[in-house]
Amino acid sequence: MPKYKNEFDRPHHIEQTILKRGGGIVGVIRIKPSSILWKPLGEHQYYCVGLDDFAKWITSPRVGADRTKS
Repeated sequence: MPKYKNEFDRPHHIEQTILKRGGGIVGVIRIKPSSILWKPLGEHQYYCVGLDDFAKWITSPRVGADRTKS
């Protein structure tokens, strides 16, 4: 496995299944030290974006992401 610029202590990635409010699965998100992966329901492969690219995208004024209150 290549050496990452960032790393988690343990585990090496975090994976969560995203559920719809009324039930059912939307997809799976996997967070790694250097990338974020997304797999919609029914797909067999993940979409991947580097953490640096994600940070640029989410903080762009065009996206309209709100800061958390806490």
